[in-house]
Amino acid sequence: MKKLFAPVLLLGVACAVFFAQAAETAVKPLRVLIVAGGCCHDYETQQALLKEGIEKRLNAKVDVAYNPDKTTKAVFEIYKAKDWAKDFDVIIHDECSADVTDPAYVGNILAAHRDGVPAVNLHCAMHSYRWGNFREPVQKGADNAGWFEFIGLQSTGHGPQEPIDITFTDKTHPITRGLGDWTTIKEELYNNVQMLGAKPLASGHQIQPPKGKKGQPAPADAKAVEAEAVVAWTNEYGPNKTRVFSTTLGHNNDTVADGRYLDLISRALLWTTGRLGEDGTPVAGAMK
Repeated sequence: MKKLFAPVLLLGVACAVFFAQAAETAVKPLRVLIVAGGCCHDYETQQALLKEGIEKRLNAKVDVAYNPDKTTKAVFEIYKAKDWAKDFDVIIHDECSADVTDPAYVGNILAAHRDGVPAVNLHCAMHSYRWGNFREPVQKGADNAGWFEFIGLQSTGHGPQEPIDITFTDKTHPITRGLGDWTTIKEELYNNVQMLGAKPLASGHQIQPPKGKKGQPAPADAKAVEAEAVVAWTNEYGPNKTRVFSTTLGHNNDTVADGRYLDLISRALLWTTGRLGEDGTPVAGAMK
């Protein structure tokens, strides 16, 4: 009986390992779409950095819709199709299209997310698709509130490029578990006009040098200004409570290439698509 027990035990262990490996293999790659282009940033480089960094970390296939238009009026052909997001599990919005103000065009983008397609929004996506008196707090449900409600936070501008001290204020969220605070290179700290459902994950603290009036040096007695803002957060959008993650970080290429930044974005992709457990552990087969 003992002689029989050992081979049976070994067989059972082997089967368990086999089925565990098979389960991991069975997890389909995450289908990610990066939409990148528009004003003020090196999107040609950054979309490549994001694609490489995500595919290095996750079991994912990343497609890119890149528009080399460097104006604030950059539009994307993919958004013109009614079912533009049907082939993807999650969308990364990395566009800078502040002066694209066609409600029908923007509404078609939002419809996919309202219907349940998750999103990760980066940097200037927060300053896109805005019109009307957007520098004042928008009213929920107003014609010019749609994009801000999707993001979950209204931002209208930023200060100078200076290092930002990043503090993860919610260290228990699945996205932030295990991530350490850090200080960026020179980056832009976006303001927070109002929260529209955002649940903050990280704040940024920046010391901004004194400045004078336009074209004038700062007065000798001028003092530096300390600025603070939420720089990463989550939101639930629409009737399906679609998961949305946003971060205002990511102006410069060196920030986008930073492993800490790519770890944050990768974990956000897993969370928005339900591939990250409440304890911060990725589901089997989600990682490389």
